[in-house]
Amino acid sequence: MDNNSSPIGSFIRRLFGSSSKSSESAENQQAQGRQLIPEETHQIPRRRLNDAAMKTAYHLQDEGFEGYLVGGCIRDLLMNKHPKDFDVATSATPEQAHALFRRSRLIGRRFKLLHVRFGRDLIEVATFRASHDSQPKNNDGEHGRQNDSGMIVRDNVYGTIEEDALRRDFTVNALYYCPNDHCIYDFTNGFSDLKHGILRMIGDPDARYREDPVRMLRAARFAAKLGFTIEPASEAPLKELGYLLKDIAPARLFDEALKIFQSGHGVESFHQLRKHDLLAPLLAQTADSLKNPEGYPVEKLVLNALQNTDRRIQQDKSVTPAFLFAALLWYPMQRRMKQLMEEDGMHTVPAMHEAANHVIGNQIRQTAIPRRFSTPIREIWELQFRLPRRQGKRADRLIEHPRFRAAYDLLILRESSGEELDGLGKWWTDYQVQNPQIRSHMSREANRDEPTKRRRRRRGPPKKQESNNG
Repeated sequence: MDNNSSPIGSFIRRLFGSSSKSSESAENQQAQGRQLIPEETHQIPRRRLNDAAMKTAYHLQDEGFEGYLVGGCIRDLLMNKHPKDFDVATSATPEQAHALFRRSRLIGRRFKLLHVRFGRDLIEVATFRASHDSQPKNNDGEHGRQNDSGMIVRDNVYGTIEEDALRRDFTVNALYYCPNDHCIYDFTNGFSDLKHGILRMIGDPDARYREDPVRMLRAARFAAKLGFTIEPASEAPLKELGYLLKDIAPARLFDEALKIFQSGHGVESFHQLRKHDLLAPLLAQTADSLKNPEGYPVEKLVLNALQNTDRRIQQDKSVTPAFLFAALLWYPMQRRMKQLMEEDGMHTVPAMHEAANHVIGNQIRQTAIPRRFSTPIREIWELQFRLPRRQGKRADRLIEHPRFRAAYDLLILRESSGEELDGLGKWWTDYQVQNPQIRSHMSREANRDEPTKRRRRRRGPPKKQESNNG
């Protein structure tokens, strides 16, 4: 049978677009069929495979379903990296898999998944998906849907392992590890791409980015994380289609921002986003400040903040989105504050609060920063204006503030980025390690440097004038 008239050929044309070049590329990938990469070739040590994930896959297979370790965990093991988590793909529907595992729960609606708990391990189990339009109607009639721009808004159309591989995003993420024969099943030449450091979108990149615009951010993130080169056809649409990210839910973009900037490769991710004009859809105000710095060392502070975050992650130290967003949005807030003071005549503190509300409000409309982070951002900014006031007992009170450490870190980053702060960062660095006597002396010395404020005398109630007639 001619491949163009076969059901598989029809499926490929739907998945990869209608252009002759895209169809030809897709059919070339399909023509390769399933490649089996034996254990002696891929050389993933069995001891590095997660026990809970293997138990999950074995149990699915024992019950008559297919079960494989899949995706990023296999990619990372092949690169001798430690996977953050392990995922399993199966032919069982979410409901069928749910019935097999006592400690499990179904999650999601747009993309239904099963979470299986083994002690501290949480294994995500996904049913094989087919192309969203390979079945116009499933049980509920709404398992696969797209909006007018081509974005997938519902993706619960189930299929085979071959279909599942072809609907994944990048070839290096479409590798399946079978626990029975310990082979890697490769349907998209992902094993070769991985060995050559190539990040390639499966299918027609333009169509796939329109299906889910977040894939563009994932392309930038994976290129940064893996040190891979984005294949030219996969790279070409990025600048043109970045505007589609405005249709993505802000909560989802916040989660993606954390993956981009708080996974240990934030600096390189930042460079990738700027290269492909993808920073503005995440941080429009920061992107605007980078283009129009107005004398502020914007880029230096952003890079210093990301370097600091990358270093802390490499040292297994905690990081918080509050500090990172406080740094990324510091100069947009400063610019807005300056505008309020010059144009509206507002004083420093009210202008700062008004600017903070404006900048954070705009950012929340892009990336839905939860209140547990937006409130500390405001506190970190407010402390930047309180840290110069060190006289008397103020320094001791400031050092006890729950946001002092984050505010101090931002102060140091500002100084190292080129802001002229008259040695304030060094003063606070020294103050934290001194004994109470020296601290008291430092506060007195700082008091001499503070401009004296003329104290307003409080007036008492007016005295009653004695009546001459009394």
